[in-house]
Amino acid sequence: MRGFIPWIVSGCVSAWDWRWGAVAGLVTGLLLFVRERRRQVPADALVLEASSVLFFLVIGVYAFAAPGSPAERWYGVLSFGWLAGTAWGSLAVRHPFTLGIARRQTPEEYWNRPGFVAVNNVITAVWAAGFTFILLALIVCELTGAPGWVGWAARIAGLVAPAVFTKVYPARVRARTAALEARSADTG
Repeated sequence: MRGFIPWIVSGCVSAWDWRWGAVAGLVTGLLLFVRERRRQVPADALVLEASSVLFFLVIGVYAFAAPGSPAERWYGVLSFGWLAGTAWGSLAVRHPFTLGIARRQTPEEYWNRPGFVAVNNVITAVWAAGFTFILLALIVCELTGAPGWVGWAARIAGLVAPAVFTKVYPARVRARTAALEARSADTG
């Protein structure tokens, strides 16, 4: 969840001014990234953080270069588009962004097992789907003038569902695997 802190900070500051929201996200993202690297957190566990820094750098430069740009109106859409692109892109390059995070919490003997990678592919796909859901909902909200609460409801649903899934799914897979191994041992 730490990887979302720059986005939350940016969102809060952006309510006042999107340019400074981008700066706040960039500074927060850089501070978190540097802190984690100093703590010797592997770079592959910081994919989301690195991607966030890049987004806030690009959008921040653009925001100050073109302050009256229509991009201001679409800032939330762009944010979730970037997050969705990060998640889907990590799957496309066959290195789900959750893999490095999971390795920090899992003994090394499991890292190269197909099941471990498969679980992270599924979890990353669920996050990607959540980000994409929010992206599409925000586009619809912008185009239709839907009330602000609709976008917030989409954000909450699109973030809470993957967070809960991330917590529940690996435990279910472990339980299912243990049950299959126990059955296999009984019949063997």
